[in-house]
Parts: sequence; C-alpha cells; structure tokens
Amino acid sequence: VQLQASGGGLVQAGGSLRLSCAASGRTFSSYVISWFRQAPGREREFVAGISLSPDFTHYADSVKGRFTLSSDNAKNTKYLQMNRLIPEDTADYYCAAVRGQAIPTMAAFYDYWGQGTLVTVSS
Repeated sequence: VQLQASGGGLVQAGGSLRLSCAASGRTFSSYVISWFRQAPGREREFVAGISLSPDFTHYADSVKGRFTLSSDNAKNTKYLQMNRLIPEDTADYYCAAVRGQAIPTMAAFYDYWGQGTLVTVSS
C-alpha cells in the first residue's frame, strides 16, 4: 500500500482545511486508516482513524467535534475535514494504514505511512 497525503497549508485560527490520503497498490477495504500528527519537539500522536469492517471511527479527545473523517471509495481516498482550527493543531500530519479492524492509537502498530503534510494555524 502506498499512501499519498495532501491538503496541508496555512490557515488562521477558526478556519478549516481538508486533508486527503490517497492509496495505491491496494484498496482500503481491509485496512484501518488513521491520521497522526507531529509538532516540532513532540512525539507523533494519534488524531483520528476509520475502520470499514464494521464502519467505525475514533477521534482523539483534542479534535473530537472539530475533525471529521470521510471516504470516497471510488477514488480510494480518505479525508480528514478539520474545522475550528486552533494554533495547537499546527503539525505535520501523516496518514497511516494497518490491516485489520481495530483502530490502534499507537504509531508503532501501523505498517504503511504517507509523507507528512504541514498544517500551520496562525493565531
């Protein structure tokens, strides 16, 4: 599975961005897809994940109610809609995949990673 993350950019606090994670090589149907982020000097942290069998999502408390996962199966792409962004959301965002149904929140459990896409939220 090859993952391509995109959609980052500079936005003012309160604004929105939508990140995309496109997969090639395999379809997402058997994989959990999650987003992680890493700010300078900090560890990579779980943001949100989606499992399709069954359809289940899990969000970190810090983004719950502001971020939403969605899918376009025809394009084999997952999206992370980020609303009401705050400066603390500034980080490199990565999408990751692991085969299975449960959504791990630890980065070590994921087998495939896309490159980071930088999100910068100005105050």
